[in-house]
Amino acid sequence: MDFTPSDEQKTIRETVRKFAETRIKPRAHELDEKEEWSQELTKEMGALGIFGLIVPEEYGGQGLDYSSYVIAVEELARVDGSHAATVAAGVSLGIAPLLYFGTDEQKKKYLPRLAAGEALFAFGLTEPGAGSDSRGSATKSIENPDGTWTINGSKIFITNGSTSITDGIIVQTVSGGTKDAPEFTCFIVEKGTPGFTTKTMHKKLMWRASNTAELYFSNVKVPASAMLGKRGAGSRQMLKTLDSGRLSIAAMGLGCAQGAYEAALAYAKQRHQFGKPLSRFQAIGFKLADMAMKIEHARTFLYRACWLRDTHQPFGTESAMAKLYCSEVAQWVANEAVQIHGGYGLMKEFDVERFYRDQRLLQIGEGTSEIQRLVISRAIGC
Repeated sequence: MDFTPSDEQKTIRETVRKFAETRIKPRAHELDEKEEWSQELTKEMGALGIFGLIVPEEYGGQGLDYSSYVIAVEELARVDGSHAATVAAGVSLGIAPLLYFGTDEQKKKYLPRLAAGEALFAFGLTEPGAGSDSRGSATKSIENPDGTWTINGSKIFITNGSTSITDGIIVQTVSGGTKDAPEFTCFIVEKGTPGFTTKTMHKKLMWRASNTAELYFSNVKVPASAMLGKRGAGSRQMLKTLDSGRLSIAAMGLGCAQGAYEAALAYAKQRHQFGKPLSRFQAIGFKLADMAMKIEHARTFLYRACWLRDTHQPFGTESAMAKLYCSEVAQWVANEAVQIHGGYGLMKEFDVERFYRDQRLLQIGEGTSEIQRLVISRAIGC
């Protein structure tokens, strides 16, 4: 097995890295401080083709493999988690469900704008009372006599849910069944639909330059054509979406770890104590060596999981492992990077302070670390 990036993937890495370094990095601190999502940078990422990497050419994308997309997310996260989150949610949770389960009509209607970064879609799953227990969802949909559906309920912590270019939401609802065996169905709810409102969430610890929203559905009526796939398929759709989505969260963990490591290495080489650079002290050198080792292990495993997906082999367990391991490597590396910086690592002028905050969501979003361990333990027969 060879996980060496192709020439095309190397070009993607170089292109996205250059963009992240020249366009995002100079503004990352300011946007983080202001809690400001940038439409300008999002559209620039769209113009670069990042949102359309896995979208087939017939729908306006580039038709590349998932590995190429994961590399792009990794490079964005190496500089700033907020912009990586905008892409990861926009593609893995917004575009992907349409690709997997949408009708040809739905794909033609929505995907070209999404692939170009001219618009965003979000995925409405989490609720105030239903996080890890997604089957505890309370948002309901009822079929009307004329074939339309009415949706009532709310969602929370939805990335890209209320941006100025968010065109719609894919929302999971309870459409029937019983309390012990609910039936779930997903619908596309377009922005501007009567009864559908959003509220941007502020005062976040991390990803402060990404958009996070609460969604409210009050007698929202949608046509039957807004149903994603078949009635009752919502839970399976959600699980398949998250299997792939975890790979992008793993990429965010890997990129975060890489960025924090590079910042710590550069600081350790230029910062002098007791007459020599910090990097010359064995205690610091060993920390940096362990960082490099853990990051390389995380990268190898993530790329293997992507290879399994790209070659149409089962990858669900490996996806959970990659998400779990990469997020915990990010946590460890960011913590050690702050330690190497000492007091300066606690100051907002230094990037490691933001890396330290941004990594914290990676053990929670798209399935907590505990849920990943549950998935893995079931896979190994526990």
